[in-house]
Parts: sequence; structure tokens; C-alpha cells
Amino acid sequence: MFDAFIQWANTLIWDHLLIYVLLGAGAYFTIRTRFLQFRRFGYFWSALSHSREGAGQGISGFQAFCIGLASRVGTGNIAGVAIALTLGGPGAIFWMWMVALVGMATAFIEATLAQLFKVQQPDGTFRGGPAYYIERGLGSRLWGSVFAVLLIFTFGLTFNAVQANTIAETLNSAHGIPPLFTAIGLVVLAAPVLFGGMRAIARVAEWMLPIMALAYVALALVIIGLHVQKIPEVLSLIVRSAFGVDQAAAGAFGGVAAALLNGVKRGLFSNEAGMGSAPNAAATATVGHPASQGFIQALGVFIDTIIVCSATAFIVLASDLYDPARPAEIAGATLTQASVAAQFGAAGMAFMTAVIFLFAFSSILGNYAYADGNLTYLGASAPMVQGFKVIVLLAVAGGCLGELPIVWALADVAMGLMALVNLTAIILLGRWAFGALADYEQALPQGPPMFDSQANPHLPDQIGTGVWRRG
Repeated sequence: MFDAFIQWANTLIWDHLLIYVLLGAGAYFTIRTRFLQFRRFGYFWSALSHSREGAGQGISGFQAFCIGLASRVGTGNIAGVAIALTLGGPGAIFWMWMVALVGMATAFIEATLAQLFKVQQPDGTFRGGPAYYIERGLGSRLWGSVFAVLLIFTFGLTFNAVQANTIAETLNSAHGIPPLFTAIGLVVLAAPVLFGGMRAIARVAEWMLPIMALAYVALALVIIGLHVQKIPEVLSLIVRSAFGVDQAAAGAFGGVAAALLNGVKRGLFSNEAGMGSAPNAAATATVGHPASQGFIQALGVFIDTIIVCSATAFIVLASDLYDPARPAEIAGATLTQASVAAQFGAAGMAFMTAVIFLFAFSSILGNYAYADGNLTYLGASAPMVQGFKVIVLLAVAGGCLGELPIVWALADVAMGLMALVNLTAIILLGRWAFGALADYEQALPQGPPMFDSQANPHLPDQIGTGVWRRG
């Protein structure tokens, strides 16, 4: 009965609520920001290039961006895309692109709100995110706490177990490494970073993310180059399947509905736009203006889905292993690994093993960083936070050693509820982010904008925190 209830809840949230709220909110924010993600797209890159500056003893905008990207770029970019192809067909990739493009505006709004309502910690760093802006912006400690609990369960525990399980399965199937050895290795590697605090996570993410993402995209470009004649066919297949034009694919995968549902669900799982997770990383940045971090977090959605997820899609669709008539013959990360191995043999398999390991390991660090800020919000003492780190490491080990399908199904429910709570909050608080954007764009011609919340004509009211008060 419990399994049936969880399945019913998943169907209700994902099939009948979230898919429409997510796309609707993205469209609304896109229109209200005057298509920010398109008209300021070039400036996003400029903001990223200057985001290493001015952090002092805090966490730089680039480091916060990398923490967010560490969670975004995980096994969902490899296994998740392959699963979307298996369940929804090539058309699911098109809908992943669409949810990412409108999701860039959503990501800007939630990251900017996280910056506006962040609070400073005794060590000089910042914490913030949906729990904070729900309480400070909407005056609801209760719903802020509900969100914090959902995030801690989903990201701090369950998703970390999922990432660890993917690493263990990959190492076991590809190289015969027992899951117990993987569990020990992951705990030994993750423990010093987690116990080193947010600055340690930021330093590791800062160098790990660019290297692994660039290496993976470079691999995809090589494979695309080897099959360049197939690319027009692949693009056509994706678009035709998205709208049910390809009748064979529509019959095999369940038509437009299956493509849309799987594309949106896997897209949200991968790029996290609107879920309320990435703003927890965005809030940690020491920046001169809230909107500047919103710009680079929006760019994170583009990098995650349009670049990295597309890399996986083209790797799989350009290979001869993927058969639209028998989509479930090879599934998940195995499909992506096998597609690379078909091109490069054992070397390709070894490279993919390393990529999956790094993607999943970085996500473990990023997921913990999200949970850390919400533990602080709930008033956890320093010993309690340290104890939670031990629980996270146990979840990582447990993910390696066992299958926990019911826990993962619960995580899907919790993730959907998180997104619904956060999307409601940012729709209600959107005018604050619109005001910050107007302030930024008005000041931009005079140089890098610096934000002052006092008597700011663009904001609905003064912010109840001293972080942004200058002078």
C-alpha cells in the first residue's frame, strides 16, 4: 500500500502539477525579464569571467557557481539522458532543451533572491536559499522549515546515495571492483572535503568542475566529428520525435506525452532550475550585486543541459548501439559507456568510468553544500552539523552497497514537493528580483554595479538584513 501511495504521489506531482507549473513559471519569468537569457546571453559569460574577483576571505562568485554546477553536473547528465532516451525517445532531448531555455530565467530569479535575502555567518561566509527567502521575504518560518527538511532529505541523503550507487555499479560492471571497495574509497575521499567546510568544497569544485566538463565535451566533439554526416539526421530525429511526427518513434515511446514528461523530469533533475537547490550555492557568493550571481547561475543551466546533456545525447544517438525500435535493450549509464567504448575500445570505457566517477563525486560534494545551509537555517549546532556529515558518509556507503528503490521513489516525491514550494515562493517574490535586475541594468553603463538596498527605488521595500546596506 505504501508503494502504491508513493507511485500515486509521483504521478500526481510530476504528470499533473509540476510539469505545467515549471514551464509556466519559466515562461512568465522569461517574459517579465524581457527574455533576459537571450538578450543578455553574451553578458552572462562576461559576468562569469569576472566572478573570481572581490571575494576576499569569502567564497567567490565563480566558486559558488562551481558548487552549484557540481550538483547539477552529475550522473543525470550521463545516465539520466540515456534513461530519458530509453523512456521518452529522442524527442525527450528536445523538451530537455526547452525546459533549460526557459529555466535559465527561473534560475536567474531564484539565485538573485538567494543573494538578496542571504545572511552572514560568523566566519565571514554567507548562507541563503529558498528557506531564507521564504521566511524573510514571505514571513513564513513554517514553510521555510518545510523546504529545508525536504532538501536535507533529498539532496543531503538520498541523492548522495544515488550518486554513490551509480559509481559502485559502474566500477563493478566495467572493472569488477567490489562495491565494498568503492564505498571505502568514496568515504575516504569525501570525508576530508566535507569536514573541511564550505571553503574546502568550494576549492575542490573550482578546479574539478571545469576540467571534467571540458574533457567530456571534448570527447563528444571528437565523436561528433567522426560521425558528422549523421548530425543532421540526429537533429531531425530529435525534433520529429518531440512532436510525434516520427510515427515509428511515437509508437515505440508513447508519443509526445512520454517525450515531454521524461524530457521535463530529467531536465529538471539535471539542471535543477526552479527546484530550489542551486540558490543555496548562489547565496554563498561574496559579490557586489545580487543580479550578477543570478547571471552566472542562469548560465549554469545552459552549460549543464544545452552543452553537457546534449553531449551525451549526441554520443548515444550517433552510435550504432541505440536502436529506436528496441530502446530498452541497453539503458542508463551503460548505454553511454557502451557508445563510447564502441568508438575507442577499452580506453573509451576507462575514460567513461573516470568521468562517471568525477561527475558523481562532485555531485556528492555539491549536494552536501546545499544541505549545510539548510541545517544552519534550522538552527543546527556545530556538533550536529558534524554529526550530519557522518550520516552523509554513511548514506554514500549505503548507496554503494545496496538497492533502495523505495527511498529513491520517496526522493522523487520530495524533489517534486521542493520544486512546488520553491516555484510558489519565487513567483510571489519575483518583483524583488525584477527590481534587482532593473537596478543592475540602469547602473551598468557607469561600470560594474554595486548594490545598496537602502532607499532603492527599484525594490518593493527595504530588505530586513544588513548584508546589502552600504555606508
